[in-house]
Amino acid sequence: MKVVILGAGNLATRLSHEMHRKGMRIAQVFSQTETSAKTLAKRLGAMPITDLSAVDTDADLYIFAVKDSILESVLQQMNTTSGLWVHTAGSIPVELLEQYHDRCGVLYPLQSFSKTREVDFSVIPVFIEAQHAEDLKMLKKISGALTERVVELTSAKRKKLHLAAVFANNFANHMYAQAASILEDEGLKFDYLVPLIDETASKIHEMHPIDAQTGPAIRYDESVIEKHIQMLTDQDSRDIYAIVSKSIHKLSQKKDE
Repeated sequence: MKVVILGAGNLATRLSHEMHRKGMRIAQVFSQTETSAKTLAKRLGAMPITDLSAVDTDADLYIFAVKDSILESVLQQMNTTSGLWVHTAGSIPVELLEQYHDRCGVLYPLQSFSKTREVDFSVIPVFIEAQHAEDLKMLKKISGALTERVVELTSAKRKKLHLAAVFANNFANHMYAQAASILEDEGLKFDYLVPLIDETASKIHEMHPIDAQTGPAIRYDESVIEKHIQMLTDQDSRDIYAIVSKSIHKLSQKKDE
C-alpha cells in the first residue's frame, strides 16, 4: 500500500511511524515547513514535499493530518487522485472532504501525541468513517494493523467524543499547570503531586469518575472552599475554582438522587 502523509506535526509523526513500522509504505510527506517535511520523511524513507502540486496521484491512501484551520485550504490545492482521502480530526465532519473528492473518510486516533514520545498504539482507540463500503473495509484493515480497538463512528458522535476528550485531557492538563504554578510560587516541586495524579487516573479503570471524586467540593465545605479561593492571587483562577467546585457538588448530588 502506498501512503501519502499530509502534515508533519505530532499526530502525523506518531501515526506515520506506526504505519511504517507495520510495513505500510509512506511515499511522501507534505509540510508547509521544509525542515519538518525533511525530518519526518527521512525517518520514514519517504520523499519530502512542500508544494501540493508535487503530491503523487497514484497513492492508495492520503492522510490529511494538518491543523483544522488549514485543512480546507490544503484540500482545495490537491491534485485529482483515485486513492482514498481521510482526515484525522476529531471535530471536522467527513462531509468537508466530500466537497473535494468522492472517496473520503476519517481515521481518528483518540490520543494526545508528541513527536518525540513513543506511544503504544495497540491500546489507542481509532475511530473510522467512510462513505463507501469498500473504503470502510480498507480503513478497518489499516486501523486493525495499528490497534485492537477499531470503532465505526459517525461524524456527529465523533464531535461529541472530541468534546469529551477536551474535558478529560486538555482541561485536566490545564489543572496540572495551575497546580504547578501554585507550587512553583512556593518553591515546591510538582512531582509531589504525581502519585496523587497517578492514583486518580488509575481509579477510573475500575470506577466511574463520579464515584472516584473526592475533596471538599463533594460536600461543598464552604469554609475550606472560601479559604482556597482567597489564597489564589488572580481572578481567573478564583473563578475556575468556584465554578469547578459547584460543578463537582452538582454532579455528586445527581449521583445520590
